[in-house]
Amino acid sequence: MKILIVDDHGVVREGLQRLFIAHFDAQVFEAADIDDGLAVYTREKPDIVVLDLNLEGAGGLELLRRVLSTDNAARVIIFSMHHEPIYAVRALRGGARGYVSKSAPVEELIAAIRKVCAGEQYIDRDLASRIAVSQISTDDPLQSLSIREVEILRMLGQGKSMTSISENLGIAYKTVANICTQMKVKLGVDRTADLIRLAIETLKT
Repeated sequence: MKILIVDDHGVVREGLQRLFIAHFDAQVFEAADIDDGLAVYTREKPDIVVLDLNLEGAGGLELLRRVLSTDNAARVIIFSMHHEPIYAVRALRGGARGYVSKSAPVEELIAAIRKVCAGEQYIDRDLASRIAVSQISTDDPLQSLSIREVEILRMLGQGKSMTSISENLGIAYKTVANICTQMKVKLGVDRTADLIRLAIETLKT
């Protein structure tokens, strides 16, 4: 089995590598950012990608999109500090096969790899329960957003300008501005400052 770890923290990559080698007959590859992650994926064609969302720049959701655009059969498990249901829902809708919070027991990540390798999906148990509750709730203001909109909202919450976002995502400034306008309509707000506030309060960026 080939496993690719994409995480910008060296200590996390090292810990995961030891974990995977201990539990699987695995060849483990590492990458710290989007460009390296895509390059290693293209070169090695790993069986599983364990991907952090909170990468520098465009973020893990963008790498998920890029990997799937080159290989729609890619098996990606999100392993993230973000335990808000919206991230898991958007990641799964965007093509991820699994989602495990970094606060979950280590057994959950091992189980996720086994399940995804077998062609199934996996969400850690605590998060799965929270997603079920969130689907019933009607007060989640971000339910209507696409995966691209969530990623741009996250970057706004990190203090990035629309120019910086366009450069990080490799899309035109006008496209970012239009997406922000669409988000304002969906979320019922008038100003970019309101989007930033929602990002900080809801996504905990």
